[in-house]
Amino acid sequence: MRAKWFAVVTLMCFQVGCATRQGSTYSDLFIPDGEAIYERPLEEVWPEVRRFFTENNLPFKEDKGSRVLETDWRQEFGGSRISSFWHRYMVLGKRETPTKSKLWVIRITKSSSTALSPPGREIDWGPSRVVGGQMGNGDRAGDVNAGSGAVSSDPMLSVEDWEDRMDAPQGENSFFAGSGQGSRDLVMEWRVFRSISPKLMKEENAPQPVKVAQAPNTTGAADAMAFECGLPILGLGKQVKPGGALLLGEMHGTQEVPRFVAQASCQAAVAGMPVTVGLELPLESQTRVEAFLESAGAEDDWLKLMDAPFWRSPYPDGRSSEAMANMLEQLRQLRARGLDVDAFVFDHPTMQGQAREDAMAATVRHHVESGSKRFHIVLSGNIHTRTKQGLPWDKSFRPMGLLLKDALDSVVALDMAYASGSAWICAVDSKGAKDRLDCGVRDAKGRDNGDRFFVHTWGGTNDDGYHGVFYVGAVNAAAPAVHKGLGRPGAGDNSAFPLEEAAPQVASVR
Repeated sequence: MRAKWFAVVTLMCFQVGCATRQGSTYSDLFIPDGEAIYERPLEEVWPEVRRFFTENNLPFKEDKGSRVLETDWRQEFGGSRISSFWHRYMVLGKRETPTKSKLWVIRITKSSSTALSPPGREIDWGPSRVVGGQMGNGDRAGDVNAGSGAVSSDPMLSVEDWEDRMDAPQGENSFFAGSGQGSRDLVMEWRVFRSISPKLMKEENAPQPVKVAQAPNTTGAADAMAFECGLPILGLGKQVKPGGALLLGEMHGTQEVPRFVAQASCQAAVAGMPVTVGLELPLESQTRVEAFLESAGAEDDWLKLMDAPFWRSPYPDGRSSEAMANMLEQLRQLRARGLDVDAFVFDHPTMQGQAREDAMAATVRHHVESGSKRFHIVLSGNIHTRTKQGLPWDKSFRPMGLLLKDALDSVVALDMAYASGSAWICAVDSKGAKDRLDCGVRDAKGRDNGDRFFVHTWGGTNDDGYHGVFYVGAVNAAAPAVHKGLGRPGAGDNSAFPLEEAAPQVASVR
């Protein structure tokens, strides 16, 4: 019965179109609800699977006996020197019946940054190397760290032996179980299916993927498979539309929110939608941001971007974090590789209260109305993105989100949701010093809804005027970029100004 149901779904996809396609094209922004079933035996499907990954420049190693292959690592956003995340695909052939088959595509993630890994859940370069051995000090968190190279202290096997032993496929179940950071990628499964199924079925006029949104003056055609945008964000596709404004209300100072924005921008642009990102940075930074996005990202380009008082504020509130600077680098990388992504800034820090909200709304409105064919992601503190009037201390307050909702055709406001962790936060000085802020790493309490990024809307608005939430998993504090020097964030080269802090300081307890 289940095989018949999937066959019907597959037939409908090709004849009348699913949610993932329009006319003769389809978009990867919409994540399918069901599996793709091939109307061919696995032995006939597998050679086409191998050909797909070969033709799309995804080198792989293969365990031919068990129909398992694993691609090489690819870095998010291409050649970015600061991206912390790498991905590869594990593909497992599954036999439904003697004449039907399917694929599981598992996206495996690793990170070169231990700051982004919750305690006890460090991301390693591959399957765990300590299975079956005795730990050096009895503590996995102490023995195995992302990129640390720590392994079992078992004297019978060398480091290389352990790597070979744990990387060797031993049947599809054990191989899959060893991938502790794996997440099933239905978008990739259907991308492979749409490419090879028509060849297997000898069909013509199969749906083609939507062409990526290419930046102006880009020469040559960009291929969607050339871009690694991270695991698809659940629910994002429903929000992406020309002229749409997606307002993201954040808690400043995390690693995850800038990554969410970069991933969403990449995924939307690869699916064919030009993207503009709005950031709550001072208006005076606009020229620097524009110049940086068009630059080669060299050291001098970084210095020009960050040679502004904003980045050296004595009270860095999270908007000037290294993660935010890295996000600009990721957008620059996407643009340099041909995607139509852009950015603007909209804060008016010299104004206060309602005047500031009015000015920010006017700036955002100008950019949205000027780019009616583009999708806009607008990131700011979650007071500004509300679409209902009033605050507990000011009932007449009209936030930026409300002003934009009244002025624009398509505005969706999302509040930030997250699992517990930490953030770099500025608050009133703990000792009560007048006109002074206390900035540092603070605990952030949230609700755990898993590790996967997603967007969820309610079909209405809550009391604050939010249409839903964007979820970023466990949060980790992002230190001010100035703490790494004012060269390329992460370089630690102290290229222009002295380091103010060697590492993020912990805020005093209030």
